[in-house]
Amino acid sequence: MRQALLCLAAVACLSLAAPARDDAAAEQLGWKLGSQAYTFRALSFFETLDKLHELGIKYVEMYPGQKLKPGATAKTGTGMTDAEFADTQAKLKETGIKVVSFGVAGIPGKTEDEIRKHFEWARKMGLEVLVTETVPTPVIDKLSQEFGIKVALHNHPKSWPVEQVLAATKDLSKNIGSCSDTGHWKRAGQVPLEELKKLEGRIVELHFKDVVPAANKKGWEDAPWGTGEGAAKALLVELKRQGFKGYFQIEYEHGTVAELMRDLPKCAVFFDKSAAELAK
Repeated sequence: MRQALLCLAAVACLSLAAPARDDAAAEQLGWKLGSQAYTFRALSFFETLDKLHELGIKYVEMYPGQKLKPGATAKTGTGMTDAEFADTQAKLKETGIKVVSFGVAGIPGKTEDEIRKHFEWARKMGLEVLVTETVPTPVIDKLSQEFGIKVALHNHPKSWPVEQVLAATKDLSKNIGSCSDTGHWKRAGQVPLEELKKLEGRIVELHFKDVVPAANKKGWEDAPWGTGEGAAKALLVELKRQGFKGYFQIEYEHGTVAELMRDLPKCAVFFDKSAAELAK
């Protein structure tokens, strides 16, 4: 009887698990699907990792200030203690998820020694990208190259338009570029495909989005990739043409956890299917 119950429990668990992703084609293109942890801001970071593991998503962008784990007061960010850092690394190992970027957050400090501390923390965390709205300087560029950690300027609807990104980075290395938020371009009244073309060679990572008109008729809200007015497939075609290699972070600005667990798998399916078509 006990063995039968265990079998039934195992079957139940399998039925609740998300279908296994086939991301071989995406990885062949150098495309890696992750999620901005802000998508699951109603949960702790540890709970977010559990959800992403359930969805078969292997990469995450940490943002500052998310509760670290249920019942704790600790939060994600540079203020984490050594013990909290160790707990986080253990949780990442348990779920098989890699923290690849951090933001949107300022790069603090005015002197090289002060800025260096931030890069040292990023290296300890294992980051590949710092996502920021901080104006890049030759010192930030120097440290980015020294540490092998890229810096990506993130556009909100009213910050870092493409022209400003290009002007700020023109005399810096290709380690400094854009965290292209395609949904915010749409919210700013721009055409995402045209903005993406302008940034060729300067795209570090993306907050990739598709959007539909908001229910209240004011602005745009996130939708499963390929179902909205953000030209998601055309953006992928263009990124392949550019030879882009890097992270696509799913980021939803709204939605309950149940709604997110309904919609994010659709984004992953669209991404994997599109990558398989484009990799041929």
